[in-house]
Amino acid sequence: MPLDLIVGAGAALVLAALFVAETRAPLRPRVRPRGERLAVNGALALGAAVVVRLAVVPIGLAVAGAAERGGFGLLHWLAAPPVIAWAVGLLLLDYTMYVWHRLNHRLPMLWRFHLVHHTDLDLDVSTALRFHAGELALSCAWRAAQVAAIGPSIALVLAFEVVFEAATAFHHSNWRLPPALDRALAAVVVTPRMHGIHHSTLESETNSNWSVMFAWWDTLHRTRRLPRPSTPPLVIGLPAYRTPLGVGQLLMLPLRRQRSAWSFPIEPAPSSSTAPMGAGSCRPRTSPPGAPPRRRDT
Repeated sequence: MPLDLIVGAGAALVLAALFVAETRAPLRPRVRPRGERLAVNGALALGAAVVVRLAVVPIGLAVAGAAERGGFGLLHWLAAPPVIAWAVGLLLLDYTMYVWHRLNHRLPMLWRFHLVHHTDLDLDVSTALRFHAGELALSCAWRAAQVAAIGPSIALVLAFEVVFEAATAFHHSNWRLPPALDRALAAVVVTPRMHGIHHSTLESETNSNWSVMFAWWDTLHRTRRLPRPSTPPLVIGLPAYRTPLGVGQLLMLPLRRQRSAWSFPIEPAPSSSTAPMGAGSCRPRTSPPGAPPRRRDT
């Protein structure tokens, strides 16, 4: 059976299982109709999947093959036993993706594309598919450098991709785990409750919990934020994008002039004949419709 078919079937099973789990035990109430979001996120996923299959994965495998033939990369220099090499390689691949995720939030050019992912007004397993194809194309150079520096085998690169995608689907899901289980898992891996904080409309919360597979990297860099206070309630998305965007708008978003993602949209001020001369006609919205008042970060 072709490898693509095996991996594709496995991915479909994981997504289906998480879809059922989050339906039966939702962590957060939905803000938008599920069908509407599935259509948008599914359309974006098609373009992203093409880039992953035709560029991201082949580049990683090609560099891994070159590293094996040329004997370059940390794991080849260490000449460790296979079990240790796989364990170290998996950790380093995950850690470098933590670094890449932080860069996507810090560098304006990368954030232009990554914010498409964060404009989702709900967070569930379909959000794990909501990536701009341009973001994945830009990641190819990082993936090549990552594999070249670490020197994982071709088999390890393939295994990492499978585990990485499964972990991404899991922590984006809206699955409410029992509190005790969630706490136990969050000591090792990223859980839906932990990653939900990363999708908060509060900038200080979004700039936390960047880990993908193992939660240790946020602990190491003091960027872990868990548990979260119950007030104010967690609101998903970006303050500047409180209106649902269509597929075309999301594809064009990185190419347009960017506004601050952390400022709520401007709304007209009530007209009044008694308004003072020179008063502005617009005022910033302090919170999205239906959301609690915005808390000022400290």
